[in-house]
Amino acid sequence: MHKRQFLHVLGLAPTLGVLALSALSCATGAQAQEYPNHPVKFIVSYPPGGPADILARTLAQKLGEGLGQSVVVDNRGGANGNIGAELAAKAPNDGYTLFMMTSSHAANVTLYPKLSYDIMRDFAHVTNVASYPLLLVVHPSVQARSVAELVADAKAKPGVYTFASAGSGGGAHLAGELFKTMAGVNMVHVPYKGTGPALLDVVGGQVNLMFAGVSAAMPHVKAGKLRALGVSSSARLKSAPEIPTISEAGVRGYEIASWLGVSAPAGTPPRIVNRLNAEIVKVTQQADFAERLATDGAELKVTSPEVFTRYVESEVGKWGKVIRDSGTKGE
Repeated sequence: MHKRQFLHVLGLAPTLGVLALSALSCATGAQAQEYPNHPVKFIVSYPPGGPADILARTLAQKLGEGLGQSVVVDNRGGANGNIGAELAAKAPNDGYTLFMMTSSHAANVTLYPKLSYDIMRDFAHVTNVASYPLLLVVHPSVQARSVAELVADAKAKPGVYTFASAGSGGGAHLAGELFKTMAGVNMVHVPYKGTGPALLDVVGGQVNLMFAGVSAAMPHVKAGKLRALGVSSSARLKSAPEIPTISEAGVRGYEIASWLGVSAPAGTPPRIVNRLNAEIVKVTQQADFAERLATDGAELKVTSPEVFTRYVESEVGKWGKVIRDSGTKGE
């Protein structure tokens, strides 16, 4: 090779190196923009038809539109939500598996001390989505017309009042246990296999009262089959402002709600977690989505991943105290 040709090649070498690095950078950037390039699975650890399933399906449809890929709900019910949670915790952390995290999973940490997963260590928490307050409803035969009157009568008749729930350790059960502790009353818990059977027995008068989801209980209230004494949230329902909060109606400081959020397996890349968070925020800003939640008595609670992570941790502590104080055991 002639000297001039050799120097020419040497001169090109740095340029070729820069071009190669640039091409690699572009490829990496393109790869980052490829997510998602196939359908996303959304695990719900409860059967179809419940609040978690309904919210997941509503969210999945709209989230899929924003991501440009289908988001497919996968119901994996059983063991009070633990089967689906374990499956999600062990899924690949590539952003193609999402999980509906709920307040029940926060409670399960204390209810089931030997879980095979850890909701703080094994999940990347994306955002809270909604909070579902509970209605304290009583059968019309109950003479109390307010929370204060119910507390007074229950104190005068310890062990006489009964309250139903969808099962031991669930949100409705723990809401009743917290009420007992804060109000200083003794009521007997009657567990059922699901909200439907529990409500039917309260409507039928076999059980005195229940803490039930707004969407499930409100039709019975409007029909005069049940009487609503209070709502468990910190503020009155926008859809039923005439119903006072339990806190203002007789048990000061009482506040409890079931919540639903979105998480992913731990190690999911932050860019994907942030993308999912941004897309879910967009969904919750759509009027029809917010209206759908409002009809179910839910309140939007979207947050950043960091805020949701801290919230989940605080809820583990809150529910844990209720469970320990009441002596509740997981089924």
